[in-house]
Amino acid sequence: MLAAVLIFSGTYLVLALGRLPFFRVDRTGAAIIGATLMIAFKVLTFEEAYRAIDFDTIILLFGMMIVVANLRLSGFFRAVAAWAVEHAHRPILLLAAIVLVTGSFSAFFVNDTMCLVMTPLVLEVTSALRRNPVPYLMAVATGSNIGSVATITGNPQNMMIGAFSRISYGEFMVALAPVAAIGLGLAVVVLAAVYWREFRIEEPVKLGYPRVRLNRALMWKSLAVSGAMIVFFFLGWPVPMVALVAGALLLITRRVKPEKVYHEIDWPLLVMFIGLFIVVAGIEKTMLTGKAAEIAARLQLDRVEVLSAATALLSNLVSNVPAVLLFKPFVAHLADPKRGWLILAMASTLSGNLTLLGSVANLIVVQRARGEVTIGFWEYFKAGAPLAAATIAVGVMVLR
Repeated sequence: MLAAVLIFSGTYLVLALGRLPFFRVDRTGAAIIGATLMIAFKVLTFEEAYRAIDFDTIILLFGMMIVVANLRLSGFFRAVAAWAVEHAHRPILLLAAIVLVTGSFSAFFVNDTMCLVMTPLVLEVTSALRRNPVPYLMAVATGSNIGSVATITGNPQNMMIGAFSRISYGEFMVALAPVAAIGLGLAVVVLAAVYWREFRIEEPVKLGYPRVRLNRALMWKSLAVSGAMIVFFFLGWPVPMVALVAGALLLITRRVKPEKVYHEIDWPLLVMFIGLFIVVAGIEKTMLTGKAAEIAARLQLDRVEVLSAATALLSNLVSNVPAVLLFKPFVAHLADPKRGWLILAMASTLSGNLTLLGSVANLIVVQRARGEVTIGFWEYFKAGAPLAAATIAVGVMVLR
């Protein structure tokens, strides 16, 4: 028990800090080391470690990465975003277009990818128009987080929750898409209010169609496969299997070198998931066996407000994926586990807007924009914090 507690605590400490002080050990490395130590100290046997890995989550995430990689390499995401930006003739409409496009695509195709696509486009557009890029970059980060709450394939933690809960794709979307839709509207309102000087003068903006390189053959093939994949999701087919088949079909090509697709896959994230599954299984076996129901009742996790607040807090301490894994043993013992999973998805995702460190999507935007503009912790917090609070409040009301 002592070994399990120390290993678990050390792993989650590095997850919270982002890196082991004085060493080049990042979050993925911490998950690998923690999982290895759980086996080395015989907290788990090899067989128990294998069983702890949720392969449905890994397969779904892997398949979606291949699909999204093909769409991105074809230029599709950038082409649609560029068209929307071209037709936004006022600053507030430009802000709304960025939020809507980023949020809509993030709902189905993983929010981190949309940040990679949208950030350079926003920088290019705001530079050409001589506008302040910060509110529009904030629109990318916050819009991607909010939009991704709508479906199982919106972000990694939702994929994990979908695999754990067995909630169907359609049922998940019916429950949380309204939260995402209201949240995207709130993002426009909050950002316009915080950066009111940028939108005070509603002068028309004129912008030519931003340059986009399209691989049309790859784009149409990727769109056809993606469309069929989403249809099968709603028809109730197993989501991991459908995503993997879609990814496999897109690997059959004469136009794209496979190395380009493999380069787009976030291998460290997949490995981190595997390691965290094992680390959490170790603490669950030694500390929580037979006690999860009692702890859940004592903490009043059945209350929507309590579970939402606890999830939001922990997600900003150790990131949303580890937070979801930590809550996993308790959700099964709630009076309504299905609602518990939906609350977990909602709060862990929307709390990503609370601080700059709350979501990987935020860090992607800041890192890719670093050469042209700096968005610090407090700059992000003054818009992100009220938006996170407002959207989580909406989520609580909807799910109550």
